[in-house]
Amino acid sequence: MTDTATGTRDPDSLVRRAGKRADTRKDQHFLVDDRVLDRIPEYATEVGMDCSHVLEVGAGPGALTDRLLAVADRVTAVERDPDFAAHLREEFADEIEAGRLTVLQGDALSVDLPDYTASVSNLPYGASSEIAFRLLPRQRPMVLMFQQEFAERMAADPGTDDYGRLSVTAGHYADVEVVETVPKEAFDPQPRVTSALVRTTPREPDYSVPDDDFFMDFLRAVFTQRRKTMRNAVRNTVHISGLGDADAVVEAADEELMSARAGDLSPSAFADLATLAYEVGQPED
Repeated sequence: MTDTATGTRDPDSLVRRAGKRADTRKDQHFLVDDRVLDRIPEYATEVGMDCSHVLEVGAGPGALTDRLLAVADRVTAVERDPDFAAHLREEFADEIEAGRLTVLQGDALSVDLPDYTASVSNLPYGASSEIAFRLLPRQRPMVLMFQQEFAERMAADPGTDDYGRLSVTAGHYADVEVVETVPKEAFDPQPRVTSALVRTTPREPDYSVPDDDFFMDFLRAVFTQRRKTMRNAVRNTVHISGLGDADAVVEAADEELMSARAGDLSPSAFADLATLAYEVGQPED
């Protein structure tokens, strides 16, 4: 328990009180730059995100948890490491007793998540993709820390070098913007790469697909052969897409579309092609 005011805890002091160093083998890199920590909640509040119940994934020693408690009514912090989870329960005992903080010890990919209103997190990089795509379908706004390369691919436009399956998949659920790049020096220990903060705003796509799971499998399939024409990509990846008759899709599709490459197609074009594939390609149930 501490008498430090919420929102002002020193990140280095939190690490010391936790009594445990970061383990880079477990993807632990603690954000210790006060200026960055102070800005992260602002990226949520400045656009009016509902912060009545904020989900934080990968709370670690609690520096971001502390900042979130200063702007949120309630915070649920998910932490896989049992030592850090125990530290959080001791450090924030007053907030827990007041019903403002819940600490969930477990893997964010498998624990039962609460009905939160927004997620603000410094994600463990090794699992950041899987975590993001567990959260995105829940249609809640988010501010998440990723490796910069990953963040830029999430937000990329068609026809650019960074555009790929990640861009289309993320954009299926939300508008995505990179709001800040974060240098390695903001972390202890320093990661090998620059990081970036991404803000997502949920929205319905401007197209429809017959089945979300099939659409995601179809995207994963054709982007494994992004340098080939869609004609070849559709035919060569039935083991991923689950199509029973790829030739029927190629024959039914527009010739110009089949001559294009995945990196040049818009999300709506993918949706049209996936719909056609679902209708005539005999996908597996």
